[in-house]
Amino acid sequence: SYWNGEAEEKLGIALEGVRKDVFLACKTEKRKKDEAEEALKQSLERLKTDYFDLYQLHAMTTEEDFNTAMGTGGAIEAFIEAREKGLIRYIGFSAHSAEIAVKLLDAFEFDSVLFPFNWVCFKNGNFGPQVISKAKEKGTGLLALKAMAKTHWAENEERDYPKCWYRPVTDEEEINLAVRFTLSEPITAAIPPGDIRLFRKAIEAVADGFKPLDDEERSILMKRAEGLNPIFTAV
Repeated sequence: SYWNGEAEEKLGIALEGVRKDVFLACKTEKRKKDEAEEALKQSLERLKTDYFDLYQLHAMTTEEDFNTAMGTGGAIEAFIEAREKGLIRYIGFSAHSAEIAVKLLDAFEFDSVLFPFNWVCFKNGNFGPQVISKAKEKGTGLLALKAMAKTHWAENEERDYPKCWYRPVTDEEEINLAVRFTLSEPITAAIPPGDIRLFRKAIEAVADGFKPLDDEERSILMKRAEGLNPIFTAV
């Protein structure tokens, strides 16, 4: 399970003996300093490590998230102190709002931003390009989510992929185009979907080597995006 600690505990066991060969990232939804400190301590213990390579403010979405986490007594203070103590190497955040992501990048020298960089959101939601532009300006690493998201599930639609809250791309040709669309942007890395079937398909899309989309392929993908409701839009 993602949130109850079980995943961290299992990964902690798997990391024993190989921790030095792994870039280990973690994140917290806590917005206040004392809560973030406690969450960091708990995750370090569960993962059986004495530091994280990357620690992130997770799911930064609202003005309240920003004001609390970045204000006096906010989580960012815990992050800075943890870095000074060697408990974390890099500081990042994840966001589901383009506006808040840009605001965070202007407010602090983050090392990375984890964000949905997705073909339908680019085309129909104007969601993503502004974050890439600001991150390039600031020299911030870009980590991509939701490369294989397509649109929202319809009401009462049978969900073949229950771990996905969105309707994913499942056609192999479209998967190839969607994954390569995201990787064609100036990003550092992309995170495959959590469903193991989709995870494998994402890997297969680039297993023979990554090739950026050419103009014709991009045109085909943008044509396929027409009429699709993006899972995220910019305000």
